[in-house]
Amino acid sequence: AILVERRINGIQSERLPDTCRPQNLAQALAIQAAVTALWCEQMDDTVGGWKCLQPPEDKLIVGPIYTRTIDSVAPVSLWPKGDRARIEPELAFIFGSDLPPRAEPYTPADVDAAIARTHMALELINSRYADPASCEFPEMLADGLVNQGLFIGPEVDAENARGASSFTITMTCANGEVIERQGQHPNTHPRAPLYWLAEFLRSRGEGIVAGQAVITGSYAGVIEVPLNTDIRIDYAGLGSMQVSFNPKSAA
Repeated sequence: AILVERRINGIQSERLPDTCRPQNLAQALAIQAAVTALWCEQMDDTVGGWKCLQPPEDKLIVGPIYTRTIDSVAPVSLWPKGDRARIEPELAFIFGSDLPPRAEPYTPADVDAAIARTHMALELINSRYADPASCEFPEMLADGLVNQGLFIGPEVDAENARGASSFTITMTCANGEVIERQGQHPNTHPRAPLYWLAEFLRSRGEGIVAGQAVITGSYAGVIEVPLNTDIRIDYAGLGSMQVSFNPKSAA
């Protein structure tokens, strides 16, 4: 309830009380699921996608992205950090068919066959904690790993994107600011986390649903860009998109 209230109102505050602070990954996932249930009830929402990575040792990188927080038309409203929007450049894989719970494992070929399209995308970043660096990993996992939403840009060539382990990212802002990064996928292969996610969800009696978008890791970490400014973002060799960000205001 604390995390849902903060998510709805853009509040950042102290760590969860000791009495409800997750101590391990299982507790964190239980809180994450409860946040999803309460958010969807209060906001009349659904899970519109997932963020994931192949997990490093002793961690799980997975979190739901809610349908109401997914946008594909600028300007995009978000909770800012000061006068900047915090984003992560990614690729989004849009599923055209379900991968429901079943007894047998999903193969990479099964997952590939379920993907309908690949798009440029930006994860929208915001924490519900005022000082995320002071939090233990299970607290971050419980809160959905700093996700506040997703911007889905134009479709790109699926085969080109499939092998896109690295490319130059250039953000050209209408105010004259230019941000350039050498993008590198954290798992090298951008579809590798999809294969992990399909199996992770299956093992929990869950699945991926047609229409959901899955992002699989930032090519350049968190980038802060100006608000209320048109921004052209180029992924060299893949495509480009136009976007701008407006700050949300609490009710």
